[in-house]
Amino acid sequence: MTSGAPAFDEVIHAPQRLRICAMLSAAQSVEFGVLQDRLGLSKSALSKQLSHLVEAGYVSQERAVRESRSRLWLSLTREGARAYAGHVQALQEIVRAGEA
Repeated sequence: MTSGAPAFDEVIHAPQRLRICAMLSAAQSVEFGVLQDRLGLSKSALSKQLSHLVEAGYVSQERAVRESRSRLWLSLTREGARAYAGHVQALQEIVRAGEA
């Protein structure tokens, strides 16, 4: 993951979107159903969270047919990876400042 400058990001900060970015940052791509299962969200709730990330340019979507079923694969874009890394750094700075 490319490291971004520390920057709090309102789009990423929402709890479910932060979890989505964390999962996507750990893999090249993740299938929609896997995200749904791991996050425990309904299809519509996950779609709503993903639409925010896609509109911000942070997540890309790719449809593929596997075993005669259409599947949606998601991954962080370069911009998304930078924004996520910067957001995590900003959160770490907030925590460190609170501990000082």
